[in-house]
Amino acid sequence: MRGRRTRDTKPELALRRAVHALGLRFRVHRSVAPRCTPDFVLPRYRLAVFVDGCFWHGCPEHSPTQFRGPNAERWEHKLLTNRERDRRNNQAAEMADWQVVRVWECEIRRDVAAAAERVLAATRSRDG
Repeated sequence: MRGRRTRDTKPELALRRAVHALGLRFRVHRSVAPRCTPDFVLPRYRLAVFVDGCFWHGCPEHSPTQFRGPNAERWEHKLLTNRERDRRNNQAAEMADWQVVRVWECEIRRDVAAAAERVLAATRSRDG
């Protein structure tokens, strides 16, 4: 797992390009609370955006529901701890007065413009 890219993944880069094209400006990998670093933040709107990989974060559509093989228990535990960390990060960011938007990798691959519009909509709800 050491070789897995954690920053600047293809879905993350695609979403950042689409968000930028909508006129929104952001900062990359800025901490919003202790041990909580979103993929990018829009400081003007206090909006934290996380791009979650389908496999690693347990996408309801694409993440396996059951693992087989000698490391099945290890993978189940890994994905469970990832989901728990996501919940803690959401809570920490919200306690620090940041709004959180989580976008699945599959949403970006399916329609990056729609995913960027979700981010834009979140800025409007925060602005109002």
